[in-house]
Amino acid sequence: MVLNIIWLIFFFGAFIACMVQWIAFGDTQIFNKTIMGAFDMSKTAFEIALGLTGILSLWLGIMKIGEKAGAVQILAKIVSPLFSRLFPEVPKDHPVVGTMLMNISANMLGLDNAATPMGLQAMKQLQELNPNEDKTVASNSQIMFLVLNASGLTLIPVSIMTYRAQMGAANPSDVFLPILLSTFFSTIAGIIAISFFQKVKLKDPVTVAWLGGLSACVIAIMVYFSHLTAEAIGTTSLFISGIVLLGLIVAFMALAVYKKVQAYEAFVEGAKDGFHTAVMVIPYLVAILVGVAVFRASGAMDLVMNGISWVLACFGIGNDVVPALPTAFMKPLSGGGARGMMIDAMKTFGADSFAGRLSCMFQGATDTTFYIIAVYFGSVGIKKTRHALTCALISDAVGIISAIAIAYLFFPPV
Repeated sequence: MVLNIIWLIFFFGAFIACMVQWIAFGDTQIFNKTIMGAFDMSKTAFEIALGLTGILSLWLGIMKIGEKAGAVQILAKIVSPLFSRLFPEVPKDHPVVGTMLMNISANMLGLDNAATPMGLQAMKQLQELNPNEDKTVASNSQIMFLVLNASGLTLIPVSIMTYRAQMGAANPSDVFLPILLSTFFSTIAGIIAISFFQKVKLKDPVTVAWLGGLSACVIAIMVYFSHLTAEAIGTTSLFISGIVLLGLIVAFMALAVYKKVQAYEAFVEGAKDGFHTAVMVIPYLVAILVGVAVFRASGAMDLVMNGISWVLACFGIGNDVVPALPTAFMKPLSGGGARGMMIDAMKTFGADSFAGRLSCMFQGATDTTFYIIAVYFGSVGIKKTRHALTCALISDAVGIISAIAIAYLFFPPV
């Protein structure tokens, strides 16, 4: 529904912008220019989707090895002490604990296809534990679980790196560490916001140790990078990204050998999913990118961006972030729409431009808040979401602000 409204806004906005330019400035070519922009972008969208096939097959194949080797289960065991404190209403040995941890772990590893079914199952189990007499009212545990999903904490932003590779980035993984830092701040903000509403005891020794330790590591990374030159930041970031990603691949392989998992067969199975995913995404990619192209070619995008630029200038904020802001505004509403905006920014300004990289960071810093609320709560009949949306939007806002600050640190505009 949201994406449908956005799509119609693109086309009606483009038509109005064309009419204004024709009537006010006598530009009779603007209509043809807008249509040609749609045709060109439809071709580009198909080429992008076609180019995704190999890269997406590679990464989903690697992820399938980790999934079958038990990497998700191992990660679930590691974070179990923290999650038992964040969900005090849930009995320690209840099956939903494992389901929630599997869902969060799958999200962190970028296993979207595995994460969503487990997330819906977890929400169903939490609904059975819902202490409210009115079962249409979300429980504290359901809200905490939803916001953790909406904060978008991801260790490996596979899809973003895949699109960057397709758009010609010199090193597609150079946003790996910046995205990880941005989404970490987004998640912490969501947890803190919920603890305020639900009176969660964040002072618990285990919770303090976990959150404090993770925050200390992130702060240390930020302080370390703040003392490096721009060239050194780029080199070090690429080194860390490369060694972590390669290390995870090798770890998955080693775990597969240890668990006697047929790694090759698992890889092929995952690669097939990657191929099907690349094919399935073609119509959606064409639809959203054509809408963006029409909106841009008509001049409507320039009007919106000029308005945003003027507002930011009133607060003394530079214009470097403006071209990437459509991705940030779109992400809470639609993942597909935000992806289209991200690709448009990279195509227009370059994958390795400040706007191109920042749009990727916006895409990875948070998740599709309104979609997640609609699907997860809708699946169990929750109508009264209480403070879920407020906390999720706080998490989104912090993720966006963090992404901007970190982008200036890692990729200072020339």
